[in-house]
Amino acid sequence: MTEGFTPTPMERNTRLDEKLAAIRRDPSGSKEFLICDAKDPDMARGIAALGMVRDENGKERPRNRREFLDIVRAVVKQDIVDLMLLSAYNLHKLAMEEDLFANSNMARAARVNDTSEIWLPRHGAYRASPSQPFRTADLSRVMHGGRPPLTKGVAGADLGLYSLTFTNDVDADHRTLSAYNAFRAECNALGFRHFLEVFNPNVGTLAGEEVGQFVNDCIVRCLAGVDRDAAPIFLKVAYNGPRAMEELVAYDDEMIVGVLGGAGGTTRDTFELLAQSKRHGARLALFGRKINQAESPLDLIEILRRVADDELTPADGVSLYHDRLTKGRIPARIALDEDQLVSQPVLKAA
Repeated sequence: MTEGFTPTPMERNTRLDEKLAAIRRDPSGSKEFLICDAKDPDMARGIAALGMVRDENGKERPRNRREFLDIVRAVVKQDIVDLMLLSAYNLHKLAMEEDLFANSNMARAARVNDTSEIWLPRHGAYRASPSQPFRTADLSRVMHGGRPPLTKGVAGADLGLYSLTFTNDVDADHRTLSAYNAFRAECNALGFRHFLEVFNPNVGTLAGEEVGQFVNDCIVRCLAGVDRDAAPIFLKVAYNGPRAMEELVAYDDEMIVGVLGGAGGTTRDTFELLAQSKRHGARLALFGRKINQAESPLDLIEILRRVADDELTPADGVSLYHDRLTKGRIPARIALDEDQLVSQPVLKAA
């Protein structure tokens, strides 16, 4: 670190911060529900991470970075989501070079670790082994991009996503927790905040309700030794069914719990996941593939907001989405009847 480097926290008056504060003031009464967009797939899947597009002949090809960044710019301009999550590489381009967020109160964050749980190249087999901790991102550069700190605020972001995967393997989980401890120490020194993503085990024999119970216990045990100021500002977890979500939310009303999107599935799965997780206590949805793979991401985001605000049921949301596709002359990936089906087992069980 450069001698004399004194990081300056950014002004925390984004919609994200306002809504999280409202929830903490009145955990049982607040109606706030946050919609967040995970535009960080390049940290995981390589060439095909950014989704597929059809050329004029109907042939699919991987979306390139320039096209992907255009979508991010459009989502920021739309100004519905409360948080935009990016890779450090794309955060640098959009926040530091373009100043994309200058006139927006949308929060931005970077994914600041990339465990082997998310190493998903074609022909890769990394997920067959217990997840290993790893971090590419340099927090001071996420904040300032190697420049001297600004007099007020930061050029990049002072917020990042850190992910953990507990596997029930003592050696693997010890490495995971030791790396998280070192990360938090660096956060404390820099004035960097984080939210915590906890994946389900990527190996092992746990099944059914055991998965949610194991993950919930690991989260509580992990954070019990962390003081409030150093703790994550919210959690992002897999939806393991109503009982697991309700159990985690009920344990501590200061712990704000959000749900991650997971696999793509049908459009009904997307809206159903938001509605079910909200009904059982979640306060935010941070979706990646579910938005990224949509035929019309902006329409999907708008309808997600309306489902979250109880203006539309999940089924009505699907119908409206297909109506938008038809009016926009956008080919639907799945026919309406099929797209109205709940396909993911955890959502069927509710």
